[in-house]
Amino acid sequence: MDATKLIPLIRNVAESKTIKHAKLVHQKVITSGQQKNIAICKNLISLFFSCQLFQSARLVFQSIENPADITLWNSLISNYTKNFMFDEALQVFEKLMHFTLLKPDSYTYPSVLKACSGLGFANFGRTIHTHLVKNGFVADVVVTSSLLGMYAKCGMFGLAVQVFDEMPERDVACWNTVISCYHRDGQYEKALDLFKKMKNDHGYEPDSVSFTTAISACSKLLNLETGKEIHKEAMRNGFGSDAFVQAALIDMYGKCGSLDMALQVFNQIPFKNLVSWNSMIAGYSLKGDSKSCIQLLWNMITQQTKPNSTTLSSSLIACSKSSNLNHGKFIHGYITRNNINPDTFIHTSLVDMYFKCNNTQSAESIFKKMAKTNVVEWNSMISGYVSVGLYLEALEIYKSMNTTQVKPDVITFTSILAACTQLGSLEIGKDIHNSIISHHFESNEMVMGAVLDMYAKCGEVEIAQQVFSRLPERDLVSWTTMITAYGAHGEAFKSLKLFQDMKKLNIKPDRVVFLAVISACSHGGLIDKGCYYFNQMVNDYGIQPKVADYSCVIDLLCRGGRVHDAYAILQKTESIREDVELLSTLFSACKLHGEIELGEKIAGLLIDKDPDDPSTYTVLANMYASTKKWDKARKVRMKMKELGLRKNPGCAWIEVDKKIEAFLVEDKSIPQAGKVYECLSVLVGHMNMDELLF
Repeated sequence: MDATKLIPLIRNVAESKTIKHAKLVHQKVITSGQQKNIAICKNLISLFFSCQLFQSARLVFQSIENPADITLWNSLISNYTKNFMFDEALQVFEKLMHFTLLKPDSYTYPSVLKACSGLGFANFGRTIHTHLVKNGFVADVVVTSSLLGMYAKCGMFGLAVQVFDEMPERDVACWNTVISCYHRDGQYEKALDLFKKMKNDHGYEPDSVSFTTAISACSKLLNLETGKEIHKEAMRNGFGSDAFVQAALIDMYGKCGSLDMALQVFNQIPFKNLVSWNSMIAGYSLKGDSKSCIQLLWNMITQQTKPNSTTLSSSLIACSKSSNLNHGKFIHGYITRNNINPDTFIHTSLVDMYFKCNNTQSAESIFKKMAKTNVVEWNSMISGYVSVGLYLEALEIYKSMNTTQVKPDVITFTSILAACTQLGSLEIGKDIHNSIISHHFESNEMVMGAVLDMYAKCGEVEIAQQVFSRLPERDLVSWTTMITAYGAHGEAFKSLKLFQDMKKLNIKPDRVVFLAVISACSHGGLIDKGCYYFNQMVNDYGIQPKVADYSCVIDLLCRGGRVHDAYAILQKTESIREDVELLSTLFSACKLHGEIELGEKIAGLLIDKDPDDPSTYTVLANMYASTKKWDKARKVRMKMKELGLRKNPGCAWIEVDKKIEAFLVEDKSIPQAGKVYECLSVLVGHMNMDELLF
């Protein structure tokens, strides 16, 4: 049998991918004496690769004593590359480079460059780039496109763009590669600009990849209008029903909050794949619409599309945002009933959902089942405890993590520092700061911002100032933290100077920084100055005051004894006139400054609002007692007894040897209670002596 009959036979067997037939046809080649025929050998190599008989393919190549035909080499290299055997492809290429009778051609390099991409061998790729320049292959659009693709996949975007700019001829694939480079590098505006240039300046028609990347860039930028324009263009160019374009459109409309349009595109897809289902669920998840997520999940299952980790974690995130425990339990139940082995994403989404729904016990139960081999799983528990105010528990989890091989990351440090800040746990905070330095996070803006906040709120203003001065970049949050720290510790003038320094750097103040400045004035007794900054906030910066702003101003006036001015602000501002917290602040100030008449008036308003709040009665009784109105004080206390109201006991904690000890008023259950009360008795005795002396 000659080559003209054997080659079609080999190709037919290659299509069937039958190993038995492949071996039979190989035997036929040998018995026909055609085993040295180059054309037949090339087809045999392809046949054996199609049947996964890689060793047989290599032996066919090696059986030729002097393979002086470049197409034979190209066949072996390209087949290795197509089967992701990149190392083997490069080994054959190396042999070719040492084979004196042949040189690589324009069909060799694309496969070799693809192998470099697959292995991430950028340096080897650069060596090949040199060969291409020396041998004049840079004018070949296919070869240069492969070079461009190699640099792009190896993350060397600068070199990719340079190759693109120097190309004498380009095709749509080249444009797509560079557009994707900018997209992957986070330069979404640049990606869109290049997409427009490709069409408008160079006359290329975008394909599915072009539209998908451009729509994805709009999604990242939340640019709904441009996204709509590209959608219309894709429809005109016949890509409206392309699966990749449709999935990108659903994602873009979902992220831009246009769920009606996302649903419209979704409903036009006749055969929905997993990507389109996930994109639609993710859109509803962003809005926290857990009900719609579950409806889509159910529809997806009934239409025989199996949800994956992305589907389930997106749905659980929606339940977290809506704090809908029943919906979250439904998804958890589905995972359990179907014996789905949860990965890190599902596990952490479950933990987050249970914390957001205030079901700490279930979150703890999930955490116990985790492998705990990566930092994300530990972070979910630490940040979860912090979010529900269980700071001591967060510290315990952090300590447990430190006994494993898992290394903390940015989220770990920012979360655990928040716990230290809330507890005022300075010594543990210092230890964590040392750990941050040893893990080389001292140049991370987010972590060092948390360190600054911890020192500032734990009272170490000098250390906070040192951290502030060394920050890699100072944002509005860090300035606000430092201004607040100085203000809280009575250094109002330093706060105000820092505020002026910030404005000189053209950093525009927001509501929060103004609150910090007014609060600093309040703590420093600078009443008029505080009022000046409040007016500046409203008049110069156009920030309309909210309850928190009014609260700060009322506190400022009350600290200065101007309780009637504070009351006047309440009376003329309808939105805060009956605010309980503001009235309570004003009421306490009346007690402090002996404003009995106004105090009685405000007490009446507070009792009308909440007749069962013991704090109002307590402050009123104390106010009467402080002005020696004993009968009125006794009547108030009798009223409390009659209503069965008791003052909630105060709670405090202290850090001793890096351990947090919490205790209540008259708490006898604490360790060494006897010594504590003995010490307290001695202190009270000294205080009484001091009173007698003065």
